[in-house]
Amino acid sequence: MYLWTVSVLLAASLLGVCNCQNNTACSYHDLLQNLSLSDISSRPVKDWTKPSTVFINMLLYTIINLDSSEQILTAFIWFNMFWEDEFLSWNPDDFCGITKMSIHSKNFWKPDLYIDEMIEDNSKSPAIPYYVVHHTGKIINSMPIRIISSCSLDIFKFPFDIQTCYLSFGSYVYTVNDLIMTPIFNSSHVTDISKAIFVSKGDWILHNITVMNQTYEFEGDWYNKVIYMIAIKRAPVVYLLNIIIPACFMVMLDIFSMFIQMETGERLGFKITVVLGFSVLLIILNNLLPNSDSPPVLGIFCCVCLAVMIFSTIGCIVISYMLTQSATEPNVPAWIRIWVLRHMARVLCFKKNVMKEYMITVMVEEGSKAVLENDSKTEMVIDIQEKKSSRKQIKGSLEAKMLKKLLSEVQTIHQNLTSIKNESEAKSEWYLAALVVDRLVLIVYLFTVVIIFSIVIIVWAS
Repeated sequence: MYLWTVSVLLAASLLGVCNCQNNTACSYHDLLQNLSLSDISSRPVKDWTKPSTVFINMLLYTIINLDSSEQILTAFIWFNMFWEDEFLSWNPDDFCGITKMSIHSKNFWKPDLYIDEMIEDNSKSPAIPYYVVHHTGKIINSMPIRIISSCSLDIFKFPFDIQTCYLSFGSYVYTVNDLIMTPIFNSSHVTDISKAIFVSKGDWILHNITVMNQTYEFEGDWYNKVIYMIAIKRAPVVYLLNIIIPACFMVMLDIFSMFIQMETGERLGFKITVVLGFSVLLIILNNLLPNSDSPPVLGIFCCVCLAVMIFSTIGCIVISYMLTQSATEPNVPAWIRIWVLRHMARVLCFKKNVMKEYMITVMVEEGSKAVLENDSKTEMVIDIQEKKSSRKQIKGSLEAKMLKKLLSEVQTIHQNLTSIKNESEAKSEWYLAALVVDRLVLIVYLFTVVIIFSIVIIVWAS
């Protein structure tokens, strides 16, 4: 009797377990059939006064392109957001321990996420229509997005510039009374993870990402959005090798050309060659520089360097003109003598004794030629004197005639030496004026180059 009772109880318990297992749903299909997926047009809250909170996060994977002329940023990001649906929840014990499942996005409500800076749709982004739904009602959306957005560029410090682009995620329809956007992680966490996964193409380096939560007013309603401020730094190696270093070499080459002797015409030809080479460099720079309302300091530097090169070339032409005038124009104009040889020479620290020594040297060199030309006449005078001493029988009238002739020859020699001296003084004044102008051009050149170099270094270092 006892054994029969135990057998009946065991049979009954086995039948109950089998019946329980048959009533338990163990498939995703059964779970979907039990979930309420009918109303997807309204916010999934039981109390309409309670706003829905959407948590979002963004990680920057790579910068595909930053079009400087169009000021368009093309980036690839890893996007993640989640929110709670109060009508999509179940007990995992009723469905064989199922705690989460993937559901197509058309079966439930989703927030209308909008990126303010977006200028093209993300049709090229991978299409992932499935969302992960947890048994608590938490819905997670994780997907990569290819974003084409506007980005205002500031290229004043080009190529050592840091550009800041914004990506603002918010709702276009729901106000803060209905929907609140909140970032999942703070700025430091997003920056660290983005730097760990960032893939650089060599032209841009991720500097940092700042996360901000902002509430703004539009047409009397208040909206909420999460802003990601992406700071990227340009890699300057290419521009250093192709633009900056060659420009510095050409400027130094043009400065050293100022020490070529100005009497020869080689300096002018050399300077014109350097200016042509620098013009080619400016053409290359124009193709590399991005378009912007404010010119970059590198462009200003190159324009100033080209201006001083042209200024030094004009100064070289003026010096050549002065040296040519020394051979054709016997007298120096009064204004050159006053302003250049007197005032400007004093300002540029020309020493008077040096100028006088140079004038004497030129006079001696020019006068030596006249002395050699008149050696024959001097020898004739000496012969006359010897003949005078040897001939005592000649009458006094003959001696007087010879002395008069000798006096006229000496006066002629004196007049020739005086004219040669005047011509030498005129030529020396032209040459000294050319020296003053040459030193003025060199000082202005060096002063301008040092100033613009200092400004560029300070701007790039700040």
